Amino acid sequence: MEQAVAGIVAGLCALILGSGVVVVVLDVVFRYFLSNPLQWSDEVAIAVLIAITFLGGALALQRSEHLGVGLLRNSLTGRWAERMDGFSAWIVLVVSVCFTWSSVPLLMSVAGETTVSGLLPASIDYYPLPVGGAVMGLFAVLHLNRVPGRPLRESAIVVATVVLTLLVWGAVAPASARTGIWLMLVVDAICLAAAVPAAFSLAAGSLGYMAVTNSLPIIQFTQVMQTGVSSFVLLAIPFFVLAGLVMGINGMSRRIIAFLDMVIGRVRGGLSVVMIAAMAVFSGISGSKSADVAAVGSIMLPAMRQSDYDESDAVALLAASAVMGETIPPCINMIILGYVANVSIGGLFIAGLLPAGLMALGLILVAVLTAPGLRTHDRRAVSSGSYSLGHILRTTGGALTGVFLIVIIVGGIVGGVATPTEVSAVAVVYALLVGGLAFREMKWSSFVDFLTRSASLSGMILFIVASAEMLSYLLTVNLIPQNMAAALAVIGESSGTWVFLLIAIGMLIVMGSVLEGAPALIVFAPLLLPAAQKLGVNPLHFGILLVISMGIGLFAPPVGVGLYTACAVGQTSVERVARPIAKYLAIIFVALLLIAFVPAITLALPRWFGVS
Repeated sequence: MEQAVAGIVAGLCALILGSGVVVVVLDVVFRYFLSNPLQWSDEVAIAVLIAITFLGGALALQRSEHLGVGLLRNSLTGRWAERMDGFSAWIVLVVSVCFTWSSVPLLMSVAGETTVSGLLPASIDYYPLPVGGAVMGLFAVLHLNRVPGRPLRESAIVVATVVLTLLVWGAVAPASARTGIWLMLVVDAICLAAAVPAAFSLAAGSLGYMAVTNSLPIIQFTQVMQTGVSSFVLLAIPFFVLAGLVMGINGMSRRIIAFLDMVIGRVRGGLSVVMIAAMAVFSGISGSKSADVAAVGSIMLPAMRQSDYDESDAVALLAASAVMGETIPPCINMIILGYVANVSIGGLFIAGLLPAGLMALGLILVAVLTAPGLRTHDRRAVSSGSYSLGHILRTTGGALTGVFLIVIIVGGIVGGVATPTEVSAVAVVYALLVGGLAFREMKWSSFVDFLTRSASLSGMILFIVASAEMLSYLLTVNLIPQNMAAALAVIGESSGTWVFLLIAIGMLIVMGSVLEGAPALIVFAPLLLPAAQKLGVNPLHFGILLVISMGIGLFAPPVGVGLYTACAVGQTSVERVARPIAKYLAIIFVALLLIAFVPAITLALPRWFGVS
């Protein structure tokens, strides 16, 4: 049953995402070439985004792709581990039931209405909510069936006791808003520590607030989450993820790395430099750190093993290079930051280039100084064959296809030619055409799998955005961001702006490792940015500091989720990588401090292009 339902949801997600690409590309053609934009295209795109958020989020739940903090869970064995699995599944079920229950009246409230264009029913934006919630609930129940009987009952008693206590509290003597906020944060922390997926942990905390304060109707829970992902710019996330996945199979990834290897891979530490350069290139194409690490690591790590590089050091460099790539467009976290903090996404893309270059130079310096000497068999590490004129021309030509894609992405967004979403849709079509026509290495039948994987990964990310939006809403209505901004501004005014910047950096490094990148930015960027602006810190400059700090936390041992991804690709343990990655993260941290206290590094290019 589980596989059948998952197959249906996966097929539906693939169809919806593929249709979204087609609609956005058609609108680009009609808008820029025929001067006749499609009036309904944006409405369809928003509907696609909402469907991917909640149906893709359900699919990610079935595939166990939702991010969470597994440090405590991984340290447990036996019945305690089973109890925690049961607790996590029960929380997911409670959130799914509440979400489904509250989405039905929301759907009914728009019955008979149409969208702004009058061409589509308004319910197109609301049907995915109860469907996605019901499917999430089903997968949670199926997960519960895999927990042994006694731990299942024990965890059920704990969750039921907490839920009933909160409901009775709210019904008999509703708590104050301040008490509700503290309770919400406690519930969030407990759920995260218990390995509940981040999106469901944030949602559970919000539901706890609503229960004990009894101040908001349950329908608002779903409404805020739906509104939180109803932005056209967020559709760039699944499109960029899809483009990165297509590149990994159509031969473009391999050709770019082969070209880099041909140019700089035959000197001491050359393969390390190739890895750093490759990560910089792929960060500018896929937008997804997971896709970057998988694409570069799957090609470079075997080559470095053959060339007597230390395996743990190679994985450490891969992870550190991913941190460097956080500020290279079109990084998804910069898109999310621009959206939640109301900062120019194009400005962030430009502002991140020089900081990325500085971090890359630092990594290259450390990698070259610590790399093994050149071995005889280094010359067959990545590329094969002699460097004949034909080989050079073929390798260069293949790499230029990837370079042109970077030009499309960066030039289109920075030049103001198109929006990030429009550019990302064009990038998908370009990657498909290159793979299907130029290289002939991609089977079109595999495109459905790419659509499904992209929908699942994007659904996980976007469902976190939706859940964090509810958390942000509750904080905002209780004036928490305003009060925190004022308090931090006072600290900055009394102790200096540099103290404030250090506090912000430390906060994002810690929370980036615990919450993962997107949730940390969604929660803390709107809190910290107003305080930074009061102190005269440029929003673009501060935004880049937040992204880099979050990236360090994301790949820092022992908790950083990104580090586990890199270790999985390299088939090694975090314990073995923890020591070698220290030197790379140290040089990135030094670069971060330099970037923080020399604003010109981030602001020179935006000012040059007039977007600061």
